[in-house]
Amino acid sequence: MCGIISMLTMLSYCELSTAIPKAGSEYTWSKVAFGGFFSFLTGWFQWTSNIFYASLSALGLAYMISYFFPLNIPLTAVSIIIIFTLINIRGVKSAAIAETLVTLIVMVMLALYVADGWTYSLKLQGFELNAPNGLWGCFAATSFLFELYLGAEAIAVAQAEIKDPEKVIPRAMILSSLILIVLYTSVVYVTVRVVPVEVLKEQTSPIAFAAELVMGKAGAMLISGVIIIAGLAAVNSAIMAQSRILYALSRDRYLPGVLSAIHGRFHSPHVASLFSLIFTVAVTLLGDVNFVAYLVNFGFVIGFAFVNLSLIKLRKEKPWMRRPFKSPLFPAVPLAGISISIILLLFLDKAALIVGGESIMFALLAYYLRMVGYSRLRLAVGGISLGTGVLTVFLAFMAGTRLVMFDLPGLKIIPPAYILISFGFIQVLAGILNIVPTSPKSGHPKNGGKDDKV
Repeated sequence: MCGIISMLTMLSYCELSTAIPKAGSEYTWSKVAFGGFFSFLTGWFQWTSNIFYASLSALGLAYMISYFFPLNIPLTAVSIIIIFTLINIRGVKSAAIAETLVTLIVMVMLALYVADGWTYSLKLQGFELNAPNGLWGCFAATSFLFELYLGAEAIAVAQAEIKDPEKVIPRAMILSSLILIVLYTSVVYVTVRVVPVEVLKEQTSPIAFAAELVMGKAGAMLISGVIIIAGLAAVNSAIMAQSRILYALSRDRYLPGVLSAIHGRFHSPHVASLFSLIFTVAVTLLGDVNFVAYLVNFGFVIGFAFVNLSLIKLRKEKPWMRRPFKSPLFPAVPLAGISISIILLLFLDKAALIVGGESIMFALLAYYLRMVGYSRLRLAVGGISLGTGVLTVFLAFMAGTRLVMFDLPGLKIIPPAYILISFGFIQVLAGILNIVPTSPKSGHPKNGGKDDKV
């Protein structure tokens, strides 16, 4: 089911990435389709999701490294994130080379495991494939495991840096999605054929346990190495994506302009990379893998829904737009992607939904602070300070003259009236300084107050 959902949306990705070949991918497409806060929210979710995805991948990678020798999981994960951030600052070319190498190694090694596991499973009897919890159980599992099938969408993030994107991107996305579906499904199928699900539940590394049965001790070491290499690729992909998305948001003035600064030597958004690094490290230090997995899925599921909505709107309102690749079976494919995304949200962890809602609140605040402009923000802060100061002085005066008595349960200490009055006057002064302009709007007095013309 994870693969089906991913493939449905990848078709929308292919069309939009070739029709709008600009940096920013999902955010840029929703900006063209909707504009305003909707596009900013899309970019915000893609950025935060890639932060969580990088954190999750690094934590999983650290756990697999601990299979070989004991180590501090959070600190190891943080070290991995810092290393790959520096690699990405050197530019997408260096990052792409690393991504290609680790991807090829993972494919070869997993294919070897599937082949050996399939041969081994033919000797076993009594295997029965079923879903004990029915369809709803499948949706619940999909809401938790969805992040395993992510990765193909990251190709669109760096589309502005790819040569001949009209041909390369659709082929790369579809091929990547198909490989993920076939390979991951085969790995899971072979694993549950070799080892009963009840036994796998008790293992700290289920696939490594199955590989040991199929290929011996060397198999366990091999599969652990596969997961480690896959983790490297995932961390690299997420870090590359988060910096490019943040760069696009800053480029369009939704966020401070410093975040769109380009490195003079490596031509990469180094400030956006370092800014994202701070939040990625903070999430990683929490160390809760399951919770972070749900957060990843929350952001990407909503992001996928936004992509499909953007495709529908652009098809309806801009049919003249050049589309080198067109998603088939329109509008059935994008509508199916949206519907399944909404269903998956119902099965996410409640705590993750709460954090997701809080993320929307932060997005609203960031959008408002940036869009109102500096002068309006000063007026708003000045008005709040002025009102707070006047109210504080008034209440202090009323309390000092005994016109009002304050008898609040649980209030142990009441500041003296002179402290309240001093605080109030400071607030009033701060409010006045923010409201009153510090420089004249008109020209020099010698020209009669007329504005200077350049």
